[in-house]
Amino acid sequence: MSKSKTVYVCQSCGAQSPKWVGKCNICGEWNTVLEEIVTERKSVLPQQSKDHLRPLLLSEINLDQQERIVTGNSEFDRVTGGGLVPGGMILLGGEPGIGKSTLVLQIALRLSHLKVLYISGEESLQQLKMRANRLNGKQTSCLFLCETSLENILSHLESEKPDLVIIDSIQTVATELAESSPGSVTQIRECTVGIMKVAKLKQIAVLLIGHINKEGNLAGPKVLEHIVDTVLQFEGDRNYLFRILRSIKNRFGSTSELGIFEMRQDGLHEVINPSEMLLSSHNDGLSGTATAATMEGMRSFLIEVQALVSSAAYGNPQRSATGFDLRRMNMLLAVLEKRAGFKLMTKDVFLNIAGGLRVDDPAMDLAVIAAILSSNFDVAIDKRIAFAGEIGLTGEIRPVNRIEQRIAEAQKLGFNEIYLSKYIKGVDFSRFEIKIHQIDRVEKMIRTLFS
Repeated sequence: MSKSKTVYVCQSCGAQSPKWVGKCNICGEWNTVLEEIVTERKSVLPQQSKDHLRPLLLSEINLDQQERIVTGNSEFDRVTGGGLVPGGMILLGGEPGIGKSTLVLQIALRLSHLKVLYISGEESLQQLKMRANRLNGKQTSCLFLCETSLENILSHLESEKPDLVIIDSIQTVATELAESSPGSVTQIRECTVGIMKVAKLKQIAVLLIGHINKEGNLAGPKVLEHIVDTVLQFEGDRNYLFRILRSIKNRFGSTSELGIFEMRQDGLHEVINPSEMLLSSHNDGLSGTATAATMEGMRSFLIEVQALVSSAAYGNPQRSATGFDLRRMNMLLAVLEKRAGFKLMTKDVFLNIAGGLRVDDPAMDLAVIAAILSSNFDVAIDKRIAFAGEIGLTGEIRPVNRIEQRIAEAQKLGFNEIYLSKYIKGVDFSRFEIKIHQIDRVEKMIRTLFS
């Protein structure tokens, strides 16, 4: 006969307490401790054989079965490090309606040469087919199942033996080992561990979809992110077309890669060359725009910076930045006032990164200042000029990383000039056809650009 006991579990960090407390003693959150009933039963999870428990030398470990599963989605494969790893577990998080289910369904329908099991706890089979028809999905070897019981899911994994399992979402899966409701800390932890054991034992790639909380973090205990091998964040503004896939954690690849998608009526489309889509061709002769050569991970692309400087209509001037750090913009305005002598304290300054993207690259500084001064002087900057440089508090232009890739991207898109730091060393600029301006101070760049 199974035994049950009552425990109090923090829904934020997963810490257990023998009695109810208003404030969690571990994470310090208030009103997150809830009562849960835990039933002690015999585990339904498969046990590994004794052969797997023998320690092995590196030379004895076989990697023949560890070839990555290439999904055919170049942006997704780029972020994951080359594709899915058999036995690896990926957690995909993002805001509701951002396109998580659409992305994984497109991947499942594209893998026609593999056996894929798509398990949905949020949609019926009819709804899944309607979504697949909207995505122009063809008949493949992908199997669909609507199930929320962990025990039944493990049974299907044992009988079907798929190459890839997609679970949408992990918050809807529940096990009989815990009496708490689905989505609680105990349920998420137990279900994730159970699926992970089977995935490692059977060498099955697993792709989990996870919800996020109101703070924008992945819902569930923090241990969930430690259990999985890769954590991906799918983000973007639903008012814009672009979606960005970032890697927060990746045991099998780099976390500095970035994937860009465009949301359309028939699903997500890969953006192979984002520079051409992020640069506007309608701003010829208009002031307040500059082009920055930026990097996201190992990927270089050019992005348009828009600025508007006007006289303050109220007592206090306004400062607003969309897609750029507001505090850094205020620092750049202070540098302009202190080092270059521009009095912008009585003017409103608005800054926007085109395309709805958010960029944290320090190389944006030079383009931001150029766009602000262009709007202030009401003098347009030639659209064939690019900028890449970080600005220090003393007004010097500092070098940035991967400058050769930035120059090559600007040259490929037809730019004629690029402004860089004078302190760049070890780079052969003679192999580039684009004209390169190497400047050490902000005031010199202003005189050269607006003379």
